[in-house]
Amino acid sequence: MEDGVTERGDSEGRFKPHFLIVMYPVQGHINPARRLARRLIHVGGAAHVTLSTSVSGHRRMFPCSSSDDDEEVTDGPISFIPFSDGNDEGTDPGAPDARRRFARTRSVGSQTLSSILDRLAARGRRVTCVLYTILLHWAADVARQRGIPSALCWIQPATVLAALHRFFHGHEGLVAAHARDPMHASFREVFETLDREGPRPRVLVNTCEASEGDALGALEAELELYAVGPLVPALLPAQEVKDARSEADLFAPDEKGYMEWLDAQEARSVVYVSFGSLVVMKKKQAEEMLMGLRESGRPYLWVVRRDSRGSTDQEECPGTEEEEDEEAGGAGMVVEWCDQLEVLAHRAVGCFVTHCGWNSVLESLACGVPAVGAPQWADQGTNARLMEEVWGTGLRGEMDEEGVLRCEELMRCLEVVMGEGERAREMRTRAQAWRERAREALAPGGSSDQSLRAFTAEVARSCMR
Repeated sequence: MEDGVTERGDSEGRFKPHFLIVMYPVQGHINPARRLARRLIHVGGAAHVTLSTSVSGHRRMFPCSSSDDDEEVTDGPISFIPFSDGNDEGTDPGAPDARRRFARTRSVGSQTLSSILDRLAARGRRVTCVLYTILLHWAADVARQRGIPSALCWIQPATVLAALHRFFHGHEGLVAAHARDPMHASFREVFETLDREGPRPRVLVNTCEASEGDALGALEAELELYAVGPLVPALLPAQEVKDARSEADLFAPDEKGYMEWLDAQEARSVVYVSFGSLVVMKKKQAEEMLMGLRESGRPYLWVVRRDSRGSTDQEECPGTEEEEDEEAGGAGMVVEWCDQLEVLAHRAVGCFVTHCGWNSVLESLACGVPAVGAPQWADQGTNARLMEEVWGTGLRGEMDEEGVLRCEELMRCLEVVMGEGERAREMRTRAQAWRERAREALAPGGSSDQSLRAFTAEVARSCMR
């Protein structure tokens, strides 16, 4: 603990809260949670932020730490301490027994999270607010039982939040096909948890007024919303960007010299391809992607994770071996993982072919890079629509009946986005304009900056009552 700072105030008597952020152990949840933690320290006046994910996720983030489940890793005013979800050796998030796994996570996780609150209090860092990401809604129940304020960290667009809120409040019967989907039950439980919190429960949303003002406005009467994004380091002040560089990921960046390779490419010439941390690309999709990239004649940097190098029939994805790259005349580079923000910010990158995960969409927006979308599931279709129809910063590829982005369609999209036509020029202009709007929202006095300050002030008032 820093000298002169306690859970009740600093040396001048000002209240300094301690936030506990409970995050699901996948990269798409961890990234915004960590970035929010930095913002709470730099902008929100927090004395300390503790990030908690599952034991298995914690071990992947900090492989050099001991196997002691109680071990706390500290980085200045931010620390990491794991909770057990009953699957400490790790479980594939896409495993078929999702319902049983979520139930076990809730049961075991509630107990271990409660013990974490006890341990932190015993160490002189009593938690004053619990924040939780999607799929860990039970953390709010643990907090409420202890009289601790809580808030949901919504890591998808406000547009999806508005649609799901409406769906689960009077319109659930309209789409009966979702009833057997494990994710349907999980989202329903999120909104049931919010309803138990009373009128207008607190929700932090990773977006800004400029990009989704209508969706945020549609929920004002039901939820106490705080638009605090986009939570992307590239948009933040220099000190926050510097701090973010030391963050640990679930995946280690490839040791290939991909940044040096980018340095050798012409400006806006490279196609960057990544389908995130969860998507396992179908063999057919990988084949079409490889053909499209090669036949486009453009240099490409393609992220293919080691755990996605086989389709459901365990056949190796094409295009993932260096010898194939060499056969193509050295036009492309394939890596297992990379620093996506560093890549997108590079002058050589002219297009991002993405699965349209919300983090990836926001990162392309933050770096002013137009995108080609190939959405796979969940919120990604909505994200692609926002990108193409609302912001005008990208193009959604047309998938075939098997859900595959074919070679010819990829080539068409790349030409539209990276060519010299009027639409390509307009996309690049709009991408740059939206980058500046997002930066303004996070700047001192901007809408997201003010929203985060309002949230922490409300938490302080709740704790002092």
